[in-house]
Amino acid sequence: MDDTLSCPRPAMPGADAAPVAEVRKVRTDHHLWGTYILLVLVALIELFSASIQEVTDGSIFRPVIRHGIFIAGGLLLMLLLQRIHYRTIFKWIPAFVVCCVGMMIAVRVAGTAVNGAMRAITIAGVAILPAEFMKLGAALGMAWILAKNQVKGRRDVTTKGLVLSMLFMGVCAGLLFSQGLSNTIVVVCICYSMMLVGGMSWRKFGIALAIGAVVGGAAVLLKTQIKHDVQLTPEQERVYALNKEGGEEGRADGRGNVWRERVKQHFRGDKHLDAFSTEHQQEQLSYIAQAHGGLTGVGIGRSRENARLPLAFSDYIFAIIIEELGLFAGIGILICYMWILGRSAKLTMRFKQTMPGVLVMGCAFVIVFQALYHMAIVSGVFPVSGQPLPLISKGGISVLATSLAFGVMLSVARHAVRITDTKAEQRKEQDSLPEDARSVNPVLDTVVEE
Repeated sequence: MDDTLSCPRPAMPGADAAPVAEVRKVRTDHHLWGTYILLVLVALIELFSASIQEVTDGSIFRPVIRHGIFIAGGLLLMLLLQRIHYRTIFKWIPAFVVCCVGMMIAVRVAGTAVNGAMRAITIAGVAILPAEFMKLGAALGMAWILAKNQVKGRRDVTTKGLVLSMLFMGVCAGLLFSQGLSNTIVVVCICYSMMLVGGMSWRKFGIALAIGAVVGGAAVLLKTQIKHDVQLTPEQERVYALNKEGGEEGRADGRGNVWRERVKQHFRGDKHLDAFSTEHQQEQLSYIAQAHGGLTGVGIGRSRENARLPLAFSDYIFAIIIEELGLFAGIGILICYMWILGRSAKLTMRFKQTMPGVLVMGCAFVIVFQALYHMAIVSGVFPVSGQPLPLISKGGISVLATSLAFGVMLSVARHAVRITDTKAEQRKEQDSLPEDARSVNPVLDTVVEE
């Protein structure tokens, strides 16, 4: 389905009937818009139930209104970005990445602790989680590197491109590593997926995997084994006390032993038969909520676990969705996120140039990988951790970052030239791109043009 809107050129008076040429005006991708609107509707409905723990002054609508304000801001960003040509967005990627890195460094220097790790900075009274922007920055940065380092004449990335990709991934993962393992895993998955989409040969991709395995394995080993004699802050002491952990658990930069314990607890035998305890209440209440919902749910606003499940409005909102709307609705939301990935892949196979393809796929990876990780945690596939469900979980910065990703995808879908467009349009697009970023889309090697 091509969402091109076109209009015929008016025929000259007295001219003989002849085929009428069409002028391409605007492309609006209804698939991306549809999924965005559907997810926003789910967010506004389910957050009303899931945010009951956030109601402190009697105003039951305040959490939803706050989330709605961020959604409105995200929608405005989308509308502005989709009107900007993607080649302009491409030029601004280095500046965006530098800003993301700067915010990550600022968190290390003068950040605020969240759940035992330095994760937030406060700007104009608003708490900002730079990690949400860093995930998008990683995807866009990889797109920038891969688009500029294609091997001319064949499907591959230059050696320089491989080196730059690995260094960039190392910087992004290293900045996130001290805050938490889940965001680091998401970023690494995004970067490796981008390498494949960007046309990297299997030999170079294997080298990249080997390097990542060695460096990543060594980093995790050091983080979980080496202990530092550091003084815990009062907030960290409270966090470890709530998690039934002693002061020694706060060593190894405060997170390494937590990761190890979470993995150990995740793989304990017969965990679904454990008696209810405060030690495992988050995952146990999540399972209870999902079992209570069954196939069709108990109904909107009738959740029983929303008042007991910790972080029901953010890290565990998918459990509340299944409790109220049922397993079928949960599967529907999963399909909705996968539709974003599938639609992005279909668009990528239509683009003539590499640049629009890696941009749209990078943004899709950011959204979909976070969603899959969130659902895997809630359903018990992955160990307990914190990862928002894009657009649905409470958290304004996450909504803005996701909206930015949608805006970039809509810009590409609106302005990029397809292989079905005229040769003149394809040449015009190629000439408008930076000289070192002009290369034929590598996925076209396996696509037969009609």
